[in-house]
Amino acid sequence: MTVMTEAFMENLQMIEQSAKDFAETHIRPHVMEWDEAQHFPIDTMKKLGELGFLGVLVPEKYNGSGLGYQEYISIITEIAKVCGSIGLSVAAHNSLCTGHILAFGNEEQKQKYLPKLATGEWIGAWGLTEPNTGSDAGRMKCVAEKVGDHYILNGAKNFITHGKSGDVAVVIARTGEPLDSHGMTAFVIERGTPGFKAGKKENKLGMRASETAEMIFEDCKIHESQVLGKEGGGFIQSMKILDGGRISIAALSIGIAKGAYEASVKYAKEREQFGKPIASFQGISFKLADMATTISAAELLTRKAADMKMAGKKMTKEGAMAKYYASEVAVRCGEEAVQIFGGYGYTKDFPVEKFYRDAKLCTIGEGTSEIQKLVISREVLKGNV
Repeated sequence: MTVMTEAFMENLQMIEQSAKDFAETHIRPHVMEWDEAQHFPIDTMKKLGELGFLGVLVPEKYNGSGLGYQEYISIITEIAKVCGSIGLSVAAHNSLCTGHILAFGNEEQKQKYLPKLATGEWIGAWGLTEPNTGSDAGRMKCVAEKVGDHYILNGAKNFITHGKSGDVAVVIARTGEPLDSHGMTAFVIERGTPGFKAGKKENKLGMRASETAEMIFEDCKIHESQVLGKEGGGFIQSMKILDGGRISIAALSIGIAKGAYEASVKYAKEREQFGKPIASFQGISFKLADMATTISAAELLTRKAADMKMAGKKMTKEGAMAKYYASEVAVRCGEEAVQIFGGYGYTKDFPVEKFYRDAKLCTIGEGTSEIQKLVISREVLKGNV
Protein backbone atom coordinates (compact mmCIF):
# COMPACT_ATOMS: atom_id res chain seq x y z
CA MET A 1 0.00 0.00 0.00
CA THR A 2 1.13 3.55 -0.74
CA VAL A 3 1.80 5.21 2.60
CA MET A 4 -0.20 8.44 2.49
CA THR A 5 2.19 10.44 4.64
CA GLU A 6 1.74 14.15 5.17
CA ALA A 7 4.71 14.81 2.88
CA PHE A 8 3.25 12.54 0.17
CA MET A 9 -0.12 14.29 0.34
CA GLU A 10 1.48 17.74 0.23
CA ASN A 11 3.49 16.73 -2.84
CA LEU A 12 0.39 15.23 -4.48
CA GLN A 13 -1.58 18.42 -3.86
CA MET A 14 1.25 20.51 -5.29
CA ILE A 15 1.35 18.41 -8.48
CA GLU A 16 -2.45 18.55 -8.69
CA GLN A 17 -2.40 22.34 -8.39
CA SER A 18 0.31 22.59 -11.05
CA ALA A 19 -1.82 20.56 -13.50
CA LYS A 20 -4.90 22.60 -12.60
CA ASP A 21 -3.11 25.92 -13.13
CA PHE A 22 -1.77 24.76 -16.50
CA ALA A 23 -5.22 23.63 -17.63
CA GLU A 24 -6.85 26.89 -16.60
CA THR A 25 -4.17 29.05 -18.24
CA HIS A 26 -3.24 27.17 -21.40
CA ILE A 27 -6.24 24.95 -22.19
CA ARG A 28 -9.54 26.44 -20.99
CA PRO A 29 -9.39 29.57 -23.22
CA HIS A 30 -9.16 27.37 -26.33
CA VAL A 31 -11.39 24.40 -25.50
CA MET A 32 -14.29 25.09 -27.86
CA GLU A 33 -12.10 26.58 -30.59
CA TRP A 34 -10.02 23.38 -30.69
CA ASP A 35 -13.12 21.18 -30.46
CA GLU A 36 -14.92 22.91 -33.34
CA ALA A 37 -11.86 22.87 -35.60
CA GLN A 38 -10.70 19.38 -34.54
CA HIS A 39 -7.34 21.04 -33.91
CA PHE A 40 -4.70 18.95 -32.13
CA PRO A 41 -2.59 21.56 -30.25
CA ILE A 42 0.93 20.19 -30.56
CA ASP A 43 2.42 23.37 -29.05
CA THR A 44 0.33 22.83 -25.92
CA MET A 45 1.46 19.22 -25.75
CA LYS A 46 5.07 20.36 -25.89
CA LYS A 47 4.42 22.80 -23.02
CA LEU A 48 2.98 19.89 -21.05
CA GLY A 49 6.20 18.02 -21.80
CA GLU A 50 8.28 20.89 -20.44
CA LEU A 51 6.42 20.57 -17.13
CA GLY A 52 7.06 16.83 -16.99
CA PHE A 53 3.46 15.80 -17.68
CA LEU A 54 4.39 13.67 -20.71
CA GLY A 55 6.89 11.56 -18.79
CA VAL A 56 5.09 11.18 -15.48
CA LEU A 57 6.12 7.57 -14.85
CA VAL A 58 9.49 7.75 -16.61
CA PRO A 59 12.55 7.67 -14.28
CA GLU A 60 14.54 10.87 -13.94
CA LYS A 61 17.60 9.27 -15.60
CA TYR A 62 15.59 9.33 -18.86
CA ASN A 63 14.51 12.95 -18.27
CA GLY A 64 11.16 11.85 -16.85
CA SER A 65 9.37 13.04 -13.72
CA GLY A 66 9.93 9.79 -11.84
CA LEU A 67 6.49 9.89 -10.25
CA GLY A 68 3.97 7.15 -9.49
CA TYR A 69 0.44 6.25 -10.52
CA GLN A 70 -1.25 8.27 -7.77
CA GLU A 71 0.34 11.46 -9.09
CA TYR A 72 -0.46 10.33 -12.63
CA ILE A 73 -4.16 9.96 -11.78
CA SER A 74 -4.23 13.47 -10.32
CA ILE A 75 -2.56 15.01 -13.39
CA ILE A 76 -4.89 13.32 -15.89
CA THR A 77 -7.94 14.15 -13.77
CA GLU A 78 -7.13 17.85 -13.46
CA ILE A 79 -6.49 18.23 -17.20
CA ALA A 80 -9.63 16.26 -18.15
CA LYS A 81 -11.78 18.41 -15.84
CA VAL A 82 -11.08 21.21 -18.32
CA CYS A 83 -10.74 19.26 -21.59
CA GLY A 84 -11.18 15.53 -22.10
CA SER A 85 -9.36 15.69 -25.44
CA ILE A 86 -6.09 16.93 -23.97
CA GLY A 87 -6.49 14.54 -21.06
CA LEU A 88 -6.83 11.68 -23.54
CA SER A 89 -3.74 12.73 -25.51
CA VAL A 90 -1.67 13.03 -22.33
CA ALA A 91 -2.93 9.62 -21.15
CA ALA A 92 -2.24 7.85 -24.46
CA HIS A 93 1.22 9.38 -24.79
CA ASN A 94 2.21 8.39 -21.25
CA SER A 95 0.68 4.97 -20.78
CA LEU A 96 0.75 3.48 -24.26
CA CYS A 97 3.72 4.53 -26.42
CA THR A 98 6.03 5.79 -23.68
CA GLY A 99 4.83 3.14 -21.23
CA HIS A 100 5.45 0.30 -23.69
CA ILE A 101 9.04 1.39 -24.39
CA LEU A 102 9.67 1.91 -20.67
CA ALA A 103 8.31 -1.55 -19.79
CA PHE A 104 9.74 -3.63 -22.63
CA GLY A 105 12.47 -1.68 -24.39
CA ASN A 106 16.14 -2.56 -23.96
CA GLU A 107 18.50 0.01 -22.49
CA GLU A 108 19.58 1.32 -25.88
CA GLN A 109 15.93 1.83 -26.93
CA LYS A 110 15.09 3.53 -23.65
CA GLN A 111 18.06 5.90 -23.95
CA LYS A 112 17.11 6.72 -27.53
CA TYR A 113 13.37 7.34 -27.17
CA LEU A 114 12.33 8.01 -23.58
CA PRO A 115 14.09 11.39 -23.11
CA LYS A 116 12.44 12.77 -26.26
CA LEU A 117 9.02 11.40 -25.32
CA ALA A 118 9.19 12.39 -21.65
CA THR A 119 10.04 16.01 -22.44
CA GLY A 120 7.52 16.42 -25.24
CA GLU A 121 10.17 16.85 -27.92
CA TRP A 122 8.48 13.87 -29.58
CA ILE A 123 4.80 12.88 -29.49
CA GLY A 124 4.07 9.16 -29.23
CA ALA A 125 1.47 6.87 -30.84
CA TRP A 126 0.57 3.22 -30.17
CA GLY A 127 -0.96 0.92 -32.77
CA LEU A 128 -2.87 -2.27 -31.96
CA THR A 129 -6.36 -1.69 -33.42
CA GLU A 130 -7.08 -2.38 -37.09
CA PRO A 131 -10.12 -1.70 -39.31
CA ASN A 132 -11.48 -5.22 -38.80
CA THR A 133 -9.88 -6.18 -35.50
CA GLY A 134 -10.76 -4.07 -32.49
CA SER A 135 -11.39 -6.31 -29.49
CA ASP A 136 -10.45 -9.32 -31.65
CA ALA A 137 -6.75 -8.41 -31.90
CA GLY A 138 -5.70 -12.02 -32.47
CA ARG A 139 -6.93 -11.84 -36.06
CA MET A 140 -4.89 -8.78 -37.01
CA LYS A 141 -3.86 -8.53 -40.65
CA CYS A 142 -0.93 -6.12 -40.28
CA VAL A 143 1.96 -8.49 -41.02
CA ALA A 144 5.71 -8.19 -40.52
CA GLU A 145 7.79 -10.66 -42.54
CA LYS A 146 11.40 -11.31 -41.54
CA VAL A 147 13.88 -10.84 -44.40
CA GLY A 148 17.49 -11.06 -43.28
CA ASP A 149 18.06 -8.63 -40.41
CA HIS A 150 14.97 -6.58 -41.30
CA TYR A 151 11.19 -6.96 -41.16
CA ILE A 152 8.91 -5.87 -44.01
CA LEU A 153 5.68 -4.48 -42.55
CA ASN A 154 2.42 -4.25 -44.51
CA GLY A 155 -1.04 -3.32 -43.28
CA ALA A 156 -2.93 -0.56 -41.50
CA LYS A 157 -3.82 0.50 -37.99
CA ASN A 158 -6.81 2.71 -37.26
CA PHE A 159 -8.32 4.75 -34.42
CA ILE A 160 -4.76 5.62 -33.41
CA THR A 161 -4.26 8.57 -31.08
CA HIS A 162 -1.61 10.80 -32.71
CA GLY A 163 -1.61 8.51 -35.76
CA LYS A 164 -0.80 11.49 -37.99
CA SER A 165 1.29 13.79 -35.77
CA GLY A 166 3.15 11.24 -33.66
CA ASP A 167 6.93 11.30 -34.13
CA VAL A 168 7.33 7.69 -33.08
CA ALA A 169 4.90 4.78 -32.82
CA VAL A 170 4.88 1.44 -31.09
CA VAL A 171 3.19 -0.92 -33.54
CA ILE A 172 2.06 -4.49 -32.93
CA ALA A 173 2.13 -6.67 -36.06
CA ARG A 174 1.61 -10.34 -36.79
CA THR A 175 4.80 -12.35 -37.21
CA GLY A 176 3.16 -15.76 -36.75
CA GLU A 177 -0.18 -17.45 -37.28
CA PRO A 178 -3.55 -15.76 -36.62
CA LEU A 179 -4.97 -16.37 -33.10
CA ASP A 180 -1.52 -17.37 -31.79
CA SER A 181 -0.90 -15.23 -28.70
CA HIS A 182 2.83 -15.63 -29.39
CA GLY A 183 2.44 -14.74 -33.07
CA MET A 184 2.62 -10.96 -32.70
CA THR A 185 5.61 -8.66 -32.26
CA ALA A 186 5.97 -5.06 -31.08
CA PHE A 187 8.10 -2.63 -33.09
CA VAL A 188 9.10 0.95 -32.43
CA ILE A 189 8.93 2.91 -35.71
CA GLU A 190 9.93 6.51 -36.32
CA ARG A 191 7.91 8.88 -38.48
CA GLY A 192 9.74 9.34 -41.79
CA THR A 193 10.60 5.66 -42.12
CA PRO A 194 9.98 4.79 -45.80
CA GLY A 195 6.65 3.02 -46.23
CA PHE A 196 5.13 4.51 -43.06
CA LYS A 197 2.47 7.17 -43.64
CA ALA A 198 -0.66 8.62 -42.09
CA GLY A 199 -4.09 7.84 -43.47
CA LYS A 200 -7.55 9.16 -42.74
CA LYS A 201 -8.09 11.43 -39.73
CA GLU A 202 -11.37 10.52 -38.00
CA ASN A 203 -14.21 13.04 -37.68
CA LYS A 204 -15.44 12.25 -34.17
CA LEU A 205 -18.41 12.85 -31.88
CA GLY A 206 -16.18 13.90 -28.99
CA MET A 207 -12.52 14.12 -27.99
CA ARG A 208 -12.19 16.18 -31.16
CA ALA A 209 -8.98 18.00 -30.19
CA SER A 210 -7.20 14.68 -29.64
CA GLU A 211 -6.03 13.48 -33.02
CA THR A 212 -7.24 10.04 -34.11
CA ALA A 213 -5.98 8.72 -37.46
CA GLU A 214 -4.91 5.73 -39.50
CA MET A 215 -1.32 4.57 -39.78
CA ILE A 216 -0.52 2.81 -43.06
CA PHE A 217 2.46 0.58 -43.78
CA GLU A 218 3.46 -0.35 -47.32
CA ASP A 219 6.63 -2.44 -47.58
CA CYS A 220 7.91 -0.59 -44.52
CA LYS A 221 11.42 -1.85 -43.78
CA ILE A 222 12.25 -2.08 -40.08
CA HIS A 223 15.59 -3.23 -38.66
CA GLU A 224 15.43 -6.02 -36.11
CA SER A 225 16.92 -3.64 -33.55
CA GLN A 226 13.50 -1.92 -33.51
CA VAL A 227 11.79 -4.97 -31.98
CA LEU A 228 10.60 -4.34 -28.42
CA GLY A 229 11.38 -7.35 -26.29
CA LYS A 230 11.44 -10.59 -28.27
CA GLU A 231 9.74 -11.64 -31.48
CA GLY A 232 6.35 -13.09 -30.60
CA GLY A 233 6.01 -11.11 -27.39
CA GLY A 234 3.88 -8.27 -28.75
CA PHE A 235 0.42 -9.49 -27.74
CA ILE A 236 1.38 -10.43 -24.19
CA GLN A 237 3.15 -7.08 -23.82
CA SER A 238 0.09 -5.24 -25.11
CA MET A 239 -2.23 -6.89 -22.60
CA LYS A 240 0.08 -5.81 -19.78
CA ILE A 241 0.25 -2.27 -21.16
CA LEU A 242 -3.55 -2.16 -21.36
CA ASP A 243 -3.78 -3.20 -17.70
CA GLY A 244 -1.97 0.01 -16.77
CA GLY A 245 -3.67 1.96 -19.53
CA ARG A 246 -7.03 1.24 -17.95
CA ILE A 247 -5.95 3.30 -14.95
CA SER A 248 -5.33 6.16 -17.41
CA ILE A 249 -8.81 5.92 -18.92
CA ALA A 250 -10.38 5.61 -15.48
CA ALA A 251 -8.56 8.81 -14.41
CA LEU A 252 -9.65 10.49 -17.64
CA SER A 253 -13.24 9.44 -16.92
CA ILE A 254 -13.06 10.80 -13.37
CA GLY A 255 -11.79 14.14 -14.69
CA ILE A 256 -14.62 14.43 -17.22
CA ALA A 257 -17.19 13.41 -14.59
CA LYS A 258 -15.82 15.95 -12.10
CA GLY A 259 -15.84 18.67 -14.73
CA ALA A 260 -19.50 17.98 -15.48
CA TYR A 261 -20.36 17.75 -11.78
CA GLU A 262 -18.61 20.97 -10.76
CA ALA A 263 -20.25 22.88 -13.60
CA SER A 264 -23.61 21.47 -12.52
CA VAL A 265 -23.21 22.47 -8.87
CA LYS A 266 -22.28 26.01 -9.86
CA TYR A 267 -25.18 26.31 -12.30
CA ALA A 268 -27.71 24.79 -9.89
CA LYS A 269 -26.82 27.39 -7.26
CA GLU A 270 -27.08 30.29 -9.71
CA ARG A 271 -30.05 29.32 -11.89
CA GLU A 272 -33.40 30.36 -10.44
CA GLN A 273 -36.84 29.02 -11.23
CA PHE A 274 -40.07 29.63 -9.30
CA GLY A 275 -38.24 32.26 -7.26
CA LYS A 276 -35.39 30.13 -5.92
CA PRO A 277 -32.19 28.35 -7.06
CA ILE A 278 -32.86 25.04 -8.79
CA ALA A 279 -30.40 23.42 -6.35
CA SER A 280 -33.15 23.73 -3.72
CA PHE A 281 -35.38 21.33 -5.65
CA GLN A 282 -35.01 17.68 -4.70
CA GLY A 283 -35.07 16.58 -8.35
CA ILE A 284 -31.84 18.50 -8.92
CA SER A 285 -30.15 18.03 -5.55
CA PHE A 286 -30.56 14.24 -5.73
CA LYS A 287 -28.90 14.22 -9.15
CA LEU A 288 -25.94 16.07 -7.63
CA ALA A 289 -25.86 13.60 -4.73
CA ASP A 290 -25.72 10.65 -7.12
CA MET A 291 -23.00 12.30 -9.18
CA ALA A 292 -20.86 13.06 -6.12
CA THR A 293 -21.24 9.52 -4.75
CA THR A 294 -20.44 7.66 -7.95
CA ILE A 295 -17.46 9.89 -8.71
CA SER A 296 -16.02 9.20 -5.25
CA ALA A 297 -16.55 5.45 -5.71
CA ALA A 298 -14.89 5.54 -9.14
CA GLU A 299 -11.89 7.41 -7.77
CA LEU A 300 -11.46 4.94 -4.89
CA LEU A 301 -11.54 2.00 -7.33
CA THR A 302 -9.00 3.74 -9.54
CA ARG A 303 -6.63 4.66 -6.73
CA LYS A 304 -6.82 1.09 -5.40
CA ALA A 305 -5.80 -0.26 -8.82
CA ALA A 306 -2.96 2.30 -8.93
CA ASP A 307 -1.81 1.23 -5.49
CA MET A 308 -1.62 -2.40 -6.60
CA LYS A 309 0.20 -1.40 -9.80
CA MET A 310 2.83 0.51 -7.82
CA ALA A 311 3.25 -2.46 -5.46
CA GLY A 312 3.93 -4.74 -8.44
CA LYS A 313 0.80 -6.79 -7.78
CA LYS A 314 -1.44 -8.28 -10.45
CA MET A 315 -4.28 -5.80 -10.95
CA THR A 316 -6.00 -7.06 -14.10
CA LYS A 317 -9.36 -7.31 -12.37
CA GLU A 318 -8.99 -4.08 -10.40
CA GLY A 319 -7.86 -2.10 -13.45
CA ALA A 320 -10.78 -3.42 -15.48
CA MET A 321 -13.22 -2.62 -12.67
CA ALA A 322 -11.90 0.92 -12.35
CA LYS A 323 -12.02 1.55 -16.09
CA TYR A 324 -15.46 0.01 -16.52
CA TYR A 325 -17.10 1.78 -13.60
CA ALA A 326 -15.41 5.17 -14.01
CA SER A 327 -16.19 5.35 -17.73
CA GLU A 328 -19.87 4.54 -17.20
CA VAL A 329 -19.97 7.10 -14.37
CA ALA A 330 -18.52 9.73 -16.71
CA VAL A 331 -21.27 9.13 -19.28
CA ARG A 332 -23.96 9.23 -16.61
CA CYS A 333 -22.58 12.44 -15.08
CA GLY A 334 -22.37 14.05 -18.51
CA GLU A 335 -25.96 13.09 -19.24
CA GLU A 336 -27.21 14.38 -15.88
CA ALA A 337 -25.26 17.61 -16.28
CA VAL A 338 -27.00 18.31 -19.59
CA GLN A 339 -30.35 17.59 -17.91
CA ILE A 340 -29.59 19.95 -15.01
CA PHE A 341 -28.67 22.72 -17.45
CA GLY A 342 -31.85 22.04 -19.41
CA GLY A 343 -32.04 23.76 -22.78
CA TYR A 344 -28.77 25.58 -22.12
CA GLY A 345 -27.08 22.23 -21.57
CA TYR A 346 -27.85 21.32 -25.16
CA THR A 347 -26.00 24.38 -26.49
CA LYS A 348 -22.31 24.92 -27.08
CA ASP A 349 -22.40 28.13 -25.05
CA PHE A 350 -22.16 26.02 -21.90
CA PRO A 351 -19.53 23.35 -21.15
CA VAL A 352 -21.59 20.28 -20.29
CA GLU A 353 -22.54 19.15 -23.80
CA LYS A 354 -18.84 18.64 -24.49
CA PHE A 355 -18.32 16.63 -21.31
CA TYR A 356 -21.23 14.45 -22.42
CA ARG A 357 -19.75 13.93 -25.91
CA ASP A 358 -16.21 13.32 -24.63
CA ALA A 359 -17.29 10.84 -21.96
CA LYS A 360 -18.62 8.24 -24.40
CA LEU A 361 -15.16 7.45 -25.77
CA CYS A 362 -14.10 6.30 -22.29
CA THR A 363 -16.53 3.35 -22.53
CA ILE A 364 -14.98 2.30 -25.86
CA GLY A 365 -11.24 3.07 -25.98
CA GLU A 366 -8.64 0.69 -24.52
CA GLY A 367 -11.27 -2.02 -24.22
CA THR A 368 -15.03 -1.52 -24.33
CA SER A 369 -17.21 -1.80 -21.22
CA GLU A 370 -18.25 -5.22 -22.50
CA ILE A 371 -14.61 -6.34 -22.72
CA GLN A 372 -14.00 -5.04 -19.18
CA LYS A 373 -16.89 -7.16 -17.93
CA LEU A 374 -15.42 -10.14 -19.76
CA VAL A 375 -12.04 -9.55 -18.07
CA ILE A 376 -13.64 -9.06 -14.65
CA SER A 377 -15.85 -12.14 -14.92
CA ARG A 378 -12.93 -14.32 -16.02
CA GLU A 379 -10.89 -13.18 -13.04
CA VAL A 380 -13.81 -13.70 -10.65
CA LEU A 381 -14.45 -17.21 -12.00
CA LYS A 382 -10.78 -18.06 -11.56
CA GLY A 383 -11.34 -17.38 -7.89
CA ASN A 384 -9.53 -14.02 -7.89
CA VAL A 385 -12.21 -12.39 -5.75
